[in-house]
Amino acid sequence: MTLTSLDWLIVLVSIAVSFLPAVILAKRASSSTAEFFTSGRSAPWWLVGVSMVATTFSTDTPNLVTNLVREKGVANNWAWWSFLLTGMMTVFFYARLWRRSNVLTDLEFYEIRYSGRAATFVRGFRAVYLGLFFNCVIMASVNLAAAKIANVMLGWPMWQTLLVCAVLNVAFAATSGLWGVLVTDFIQFGIAMSGAFAAAYFSLQQPEVGGLAGLFSKIPPQTLHLLPDFSDWGLTLSVLIIPLTVQWWSVWYPGAEPGGGSYIAQRMLASKSENDALAGTLFFNFAHYALRPWPWIIVALCSMLVFPQLSDIARTFPYVDPKLIGHDMAYPAMLKFLPVGFMGLMIAGMLAAYVSTISTHLNWGTSYLVHDVYRRFVRHGASEAHYVMVGRLVTALLMVLAAGLTFVLDSARQSFELLMSIGAGTGLLYLLRWFWWRVSAWCEIAAMVTSFIVAFAFFIAGKAGVNVPSHISLIIGVAITTVVWITTAYLAPATDASKLESFYRLVRPAGPGWNDVRARTGLPPSTDSLPMSMLGWILGCAFVYAALFGAGSFLYGNTAQGMVWLAVFVVSTIGLVRILPRIWRSSES
Repeated sequence: MTLTSLDWLIVLVSIAVSFLPAVILAKRASSSTAEFFTSGRSAPWWLVGVSMVATTFSTDTPNLVTNLVREKGVANNWAWWSFLLTGMMTVFFYARLWRRSNVLTDLEFYEIRYSGRAATFVRGFRAVYLGLFFNCVIMASVNLAAAKIANVMLGWPMWQTLLVCAVLNVAFAATSGLWGVLVTDFIQFGIAMSGAFAAAYFSLQQPEVGGLAGLFSKIPPQTLHLLPDFSDWGLTLSVLIIPLTVQWWSVWYPGAEPGGGSYIAQRMLASKSENDALAGTLFFNFAHYALRPWPWIIVALCSMLVFPQLSDIARTFPYVDPKLIGHDMAYPAMLKFLPVGFMGLMIAGMLAAYVSTISTHLNWGTSYLVHDVYRRFVRHGASEAHYVMVGRLVTALLMVLAAGLTFVLDSARQSFELLMSIGAGTGLLYLLRWFWWRVSAWCEIAAMVTSFIVAFAFFIAGKAGVNVPSHISLIIGVAITTVVWITTAYLAPATDASKLESFYRLVRPAGPGWNDVRARTGLPPSTDSLPMSMLGWILGCAFVYAALFGAGSFLYGNTAQGMVWLAVFVVSTIGLVRILPRIWRSSES
C-alpha cells in the first residue's frame, strides 16, 4: 500500500494532538504515585468510561473479531459478547464497592480483605503474575496485531514495527501517568472509531461486495445469524451455551473480570465518586458491546468475499511474512481499498487504538510492580519522586519484555484462548469474596494454583497429540478449580475477625454473607439494595443487547425484528432512568 504526503500528514497531526496531553500533564503525574497511577481520584464518569472503551479497543480487537467471523460466522462473537453479563454485574454490584475501598491498586485489596502471610503472598504473587506475565502476554498480542497491520500497509518487518511502537509508548506512558492516559484515550477513541467506520464504508464499495444489499445476498445465511445453528449441537454448545452458562462468571479475563479488576478497577478507583465509577462503567459496557462491533463485523464479512481463502491474501500481498498470514490478517488486508486521506486516517486510528491500549497496560502493570512489589517488599518509605522514577524505568522494561514475547505468538485468537484457559474457574471466587466473609487468601492461592495446573495439563496433552476441545477443557477446569477453592474456604484458616470487621466498616457490602461480621461491629445493614442491583443488572444487559442486536437487525434489512429490539431498548432505557437515581441516593446515604 502506498501512502501519500497527505496520509502521512494526517498521521503526524494525530500523533501530535494525542501526545499533547502527556506533555501538559507530565508535571502533575510526577507529583505522586496517586497522581501517576490513579489520577488523584478525581476523574469524571465520562472520561473514565471513554478511557475504558479506548483501552479495550486496540489493534488486535478488529483482528480477533475478523478471525471469529471468518471461522464460524457472526454468532462466534458470543465468545466475548457473553462477557457483557460480567461487565453489567461490575456496574451494579461492584463499582461502588471498589471506589469505597480507596486502594491505590486493586491488588492492595488483598491486605484490607485478608489477613496474615497468605494475604501478603497473594498480593505480591499476583502483582508479578498479572503485572508481568499476564500483562506481557496481552501486550504481545496487541503488538502482533500491530506488526501484521504494519507489514500489510507499510511493508515493515516485525522488528521495525516493534521498535517504533516501543519508543512511542514508553515515551508517552512513562511521562504522562494515568491523567495523560485518560485524556489521550478520549482523543484517540474518536480517531480510532472514525477509522473503523471508514474501513467499513469503503469495504462495502468493493465490486465483489456491492454494498450492504450485495453483501447480505452473497454471504451464506448461516454466517450472518446472530445465534448459531442449533442443528449443530457441538457448535451451539461451544459458541453460545458454554459462554452464557459457564464462561462469563467463571473465567478471569483482563477487561472482563468477574467483580471487576485490572485496568477496569484502576479506572473505577480513579473516579471522583462512587456514582462516577458506576456511570463510567455503565457507559463503557454500552460502547464496548453495542457501539463498536458492527463496523468490524462488516469488514470481516466483506473480507470473506474479497479474500475467501488465506491464499488470496498471500497472493495479493506477496511481500508479507507467510508466518503472519491467518484469518485475523484479513482485516488489515481490507484496508488496501481506502482512498488517499482515509488511508492516513485509518493508520492514525489504528495507531491511536494501539497506543491507548499499550499505554494503559504499561501504567497498570507498572502500578502493580512498583506499588505492590517494590514499595511493599523492597523499599518502603522512599519519596514519591523515587517511586515515580522507578515506575518510569519499569514501564520501559515491560515494553521490552512484551516486544520479545511478540515473536512467540501466532494470532490474537491464540492469546485470547490462552488467557481464558489460565483463568478458568477463578471467576466465582472474585464475585463472592466481596459478599461472603468465609472466602480467604488461601482460597485465592488454591484457585490460582489449581487453575494453572489444569491449564498446563491440557497444554501438555495438546503437545502430545491429545487435543481436548476448548469448551470441554473450560468446563473441566472450572469444575475442578471451583471444588478446590470452596473446599479450601471451609478447611483452611479463616481470615482474622478484626480484619473482617475493618473491611466491613470500610466497604459496607450488603447481603447475608456478612451477617455475623455485621453483628459484631454493631453497624446497621448496608444501604445498598441487592434486589435493586439485580434489577439494574437485568435492565442493563437488556439495554445493551437490544442496541447490539437491534442495530444488526436493521443492517440486515430485517425491520420487524429490529422493531422488537427497539422496543426492548426503549423499555430497558426507561427502567434504567428510573432506578439509577435510587441507586445513587443509596450510595450517598
